[in-house]
Amino acid sequence: MYSRIGAAAYKNDLTNTIYLCEALGNPQKQFKSIHIAGTNGKGSTSHILAAILQTGGYKTGLYTSPHLVDFRERIKVDGKFCDEQFVIDFTKKVMPLIDEISPSFFEITVAMAFYYFALQQVDIAVIEVGLGGRLDSTNIITPELCIITNIGFDHMNMLGNTLPAIAFEKAGIIKSNVPVIIGEYLPETKPVFEEKALKEDAPIIFAQEKRYVADFKSEAHLLTVEVAETHNDLHETYQLDLPGIYQTKNLLTVLEAAHQLHGQGFNTPTASVRKALTHVKKLTGLHGRWELINTNPNIIIDVAHNEDGIKQLVVQLELCSYQHLHIVIGMAKDKEVDHVLALLPKLATYYFTKAQIPRALDEVVLKTKALMYNLEGYSYPSVQKALQAAKTNAHKDDLILVCGSVFVVGEVVAS
Repeated sequence: MYSRIGAAAYKNDLTNTIYLCEALGNPQKQFKSIHIAGTNGKGSTSHILAAILQTGGYKTGLYTSPHLVDFRERIKVDGKFCDEQFVIDFTKKVMPLIDEISPSFFEITVAMAFYYFALQQVDIAVIEVGLGGRLDSTNIITPELCIITNIGFDHMNMLGNTLPAIAFEKAGIIKSNVPVIIGEYLPETKPVFEEKALKEDAPIIFAQEKRYVADFKSEAHLLTVEVAETHNDLHETYQLDLPGIYQTKNLLTVLEAAHQLHGQGFNTPTASVRKALTHVKKLTGLHGRWELINTNPNIIIDVAHNEDGIKQLVVQLELCSYQHLHIVIGMAKDKEVDHVLALLPKLATYYFTKAQIPRALDEVVLKTKALMYNLEGYSYPSVQKALQAAKTNAHKDDLILVCGSVFVVGEVVAS
């Protein structure tokens, strides 16, 4: 499993996925889809779009990864997990194929999701890329719309050491004559997207050129955003039940996606979008995005785990009011640990820990590295012990933030 051991489990080839899906009758051809890639924000964007489509009356599939607690989180229809019995039956069904070609965990899971969506006869499915894009197992679909949220440094051991190299991998989801929306771009990544879109004769839309955030406020666990259209300066206000201010960037991408889908004949008018945005968590079950799970003291969980994600968290922290900050953090060995540690606030007490997976960086090693960046605290062998220590030490007006790894957040949610 890639989730457990990392790069050693990654297969940069579509052959197995194609073979599995052909044996299953090519279920991915039996429903419409939207394909979403990006370094950060693709999970939130996928869930928000699924909520919009559900609100528009569509039976909506949603495939995301990884999961926090239950494997079935990855495969949902209208916000409901796929059936446990289905997972068992499907696995039995493909066992001969597994014995024959030894597919990866992710390859099996993608085929499982496509098969389930076909079985459920969904109207449309929102498909999140697992890693990269060009060689990701999900990249055998021909969607109605492609979305690339942004490009940052992550998974560099597999995707490349430069932003253009990473952008090239993400741009691999761009298909012939299929519109593609780019959420954010940088001077060095824009030409990569334009070249691929030109090659595929795919209409390309840059979301940040269509709209901009005129104002926002995050309070009472809601995010209120005033968005202006660039060409006519028309202002609209939206409210999200996802309070993280980094959702302002995802919102611009989602609004353009809804606009493009509406132009294709989908029922995604502004009224439906506005309604969906206030009920994303209820409609889709999204967790771990600047999510408040406790008060007195406030405990926030966030799955940010790479340089760009942590930068957004630091900005969010600057807008928060608290007496003292406690940060429970664990990371995977294959992440850019030093880059993340260099960004974290020094005026905080740290609780270094690890998730119970082989990929997890040892908590003592993490603490030792952190000292080089003047981050001081204690180490704990489990997430539960680290969080309990933070709770014991925290005053009711303090803030406890849990971050650094999807798997660390998952263990908090599960406990």
